[in-house]
Amino acid sequence: MRFINTLRVALRALRRSALRSVLTALGIIIGVAAVIAMVSIGNGAKSQVEASIASLGQNIVTVFPGNFTTGGVRGGLGTASTLTVEDATAIRGEISGVVNLSPDMRDRTQILGNGLNWNTTIQGEDISYLDIRIWSVTSGQMFTEADVRSAAKVCLIGKTVAEQLYQGLDPIGQVLRIRNIPFKVVGLLAGKGFNYFGQDQDDVVIIPYTSHLKRLARRPYLNSITIQAATAGQMPRIQQDITDLLQQRRNGKDPDFTVRNQLELAEAATATTKTMTVLLGAIAGVSLVVGGIGIMNIMLVSVTERTREIGIRLAVGAHGSDVLLQFLTEAIVLSALGGIIGIVLGVGTSRLISHFNGWPVLVSTSAIAGAFGFSAAIGVFFGFYPARKASELDPIEALRYE
Repeated sequence: MRFINTLRVALRALRRSALRSVLTALGIIIGVAAVIAMVSIGNGAKSQVEASIASLGQNIVTVFPGNFTTGGVRGGLGTASTLTVEDATAIRGEISGVVNLSPDMRDRTQILGNGLNWNTTIQGEDISYLDIRIWSVTSGQMFTEADVRSAAKVCLIGKTVAEQLYQGLDPIGQVLRIRNIPFKVVGLLAGKGFNYFGQDQDDVVIIPYTSHLKRLARRPYLNSITIQAATAGQMPRIQQDITDLLQQRRNGKDPDFTVRNQLELAEAATATTKTMTVLLGAIAGVSLVVGGIGIMNIMLVSVTERTREIGIRLAVGAHGSDVLLQFLTEAIVLSALGGIIGIVLGVGTSRLISHFNGWPVLVSTSAIAGAFGFSAAIGVFFGFYPARKASELDPIEALRYE
């Protein structure tokens, strides 16, 4: 009952100066709204990056050529290609937990189809590549194991290639010329859009990796090897096993390869968005502190204005702790109400930004709870000094105050 009475008195006191109370709470309202909106934008960007990374496949470990030292000259990832089909075969046969594997070949060249030409990426892959990438075929089918063994002249094309060359025609069964070599289109890939690196994933032609090695590249080395682990928890172990195996195959020489897993890629990709989210939240949090200073300022003014009231309460038997609780409650109510309004405003602002600008936003309950808790804590922190000052007033001096 005592707390309820104190709360009623606090609300009555704030209502007496409604405009001043609203203006005082405005700093908290803007601060909470800004924190929620900024964190939501940052979380939305982070989720978009994570979704883009996930579109590359699940539980992926990739072996790249490079990372070697020769004659005192250090090379980096992708500097030279020394990966072979035999390396891929060894990984498939000797590393446990590998569910799918695809040797990768990659080039960019001009292609010709339906009397039109287009410059695109040509990828040589194994039949398990679509399973690794979680990529479906909208029409036609994936080439077969027999096509891979015979280096058949067959291909799948992405949505962008189909739109540029066939313009509404059914591409299945059409002949596509790659470096003047005819390939039969056997499948049309589902659209995937752009990836995290800004590349159009649909601007691609996929052929058997053996066809790429023998008919296009005419070289014995692969661009990379893509491996899919059974579970995410096995990825670090598989990564180390692959490193050990390839090192053994090279008789302990300096490593001429680099092994990376998808978790490392995701962490690197989201590091920037995490930093941005923290930075935006911190900047928005400054306005919360400014709002708290405003509350302290107004509460000090209120103590001065209500000096005689405080004196009367103390004279009729109120304790200093009662006065302290009274003013502290007013500060907390002011900041809490500002926090609630700020939450509504912040969520609404996030939705409006997403609607009009097309930015991805992800409203986080932890951000809402954190912003509200911080606003309440500010009420306590900045309201305590004025409340203590009021509780320490001398009753006689307070009654004499004009």
